[in-house]
Amino acid sequence: MTSKPVLALVGCGRWGAYILRDLVSLGCEVHVAAHSTDSRERATAGGAASFRERVEDLPAVSGAIVAVPTTAHANVIRRLAPRGVPIFVEKPMTPDAEEARRLAAELPGRLFIMDKWRYHPGIEALRDIARSGEMGRVIGLSTWRLDWGSPHADVDAVWILAPHDLSIALEILGHIPEPRAAVAEPGRKGLSSLSAILGSDPWLRLEVSERYPVKRREIRLHLLRGTAVLADGYDTHVEITRAGPDGAPLIEKRHVGEAMPLLSELAAFVGHLAGGPAPKSSAAEGALIVDVIARLRDLATTGPATTRS
Repeated sequence: MTSKPVLALVGCGRWGAYILRDLVSLGCEVHVAAHSTDSRERATAGGAASFRERVEDLPAVSGAIVAVPTTAHANVIRRLAPRGVPIFVEKPMTPDAEEARRLAAELPGRLFIMDKWRYHPGIEALRDIARSGEMGRVIGLSTWRLDWGSPHADVDAVWILAPHDLSIALEILGHIPEPRAAVAEPGRKGLSSLSAILGSDPWLRLEVSERYPVKRREIRLHLLRGTAVLADGYDTHVEITRAGPDGAPLIEKRHVGEAMPLLSELAAFVGHLAGGPAPKSSAAEGALIVDVIARLRDLATTGPATTRS
C-alpha cells in the first residue's frame, strides 16, 4: 500500500484554507502551523492532521507549503530550510528583490513558486497557440487584472496582482520581456495600480489595479494573423479571431477544459515529492518576477532614464 504524502502547510488563512482543502482531496496528510484561533478552526474543519503554533514544532514532512502574508514569506522559508525538503511558496516569493535573489541562490532545486496561472488550461492553450505558429508569429501579449480593493494588509495591490501576469508571460512567451515604461496610481499603502510596457518583439502590456468597480481578468495574445483571448479566469474556452475571405472576423471558441489551477499546481508539487518533475516556477524565476516588479515600480515613480546632450 502506498503511504500518504505528508506535508506541512504554514498559514491557514482565507487562501490557506483552499490549499488545505485541495491537499486533502489529493490524499495528503497535512500538518498546519499558524498563530490565530481562526486558523486553528479552519485547519480543524479542513481535515488537518495536526495544528502547531510554531514552524519548528511541525513533525517530519516530505514537503512544505507557505501561505502566510507576503512580508513573512522569507522568514518562514528560512525556518523551513533546515528540514531539507522542497518548499512551495505563494507568489510573490518576497516583496524585496535582493532577498529574493538570496533565497534563489541558497535554495536552488528546493524552492518553488505557486504561480497558479501557469497551470490554467486557458493559459496553456494560449501557450500552445503561440508555439504552434498556427496563426503566425507572436506580436505581443496584453493582460488586464482589475478589481476593487484588496484583502491584503501587508503589501499593496501591485505586489499581489502583477506576479500573476508576469508568470503568464513566462508561460506563453517563454520569457519576461525587458521593462520599458510604467505609470502608477498611489494608494493608501503604496501603489493602487500599475500600467506597464515591456519588450518590443514580442511586447507585453499589462494593467493591474484595485480601483475598478467591475472585476476584469483578460489575457489577449496578439498574433500575425489574429488574436486568441482568455476573457475570464473561469472561462472554459479561448476565443480565436481571424480575418475571413471577405475581411469579416471569423470567431472560433476553442474548448480548454475545466481543471482548477490551484489543484493542478498542488498536484504537480505532490507529484514532485514522489519523484516527478519539478513545479513550473523555479526560485530563479520567482526572483526574476520580483526583480521585474521592483524595476517597474521604479520606472513608475521616477520615470525612464534620459540622456542629456
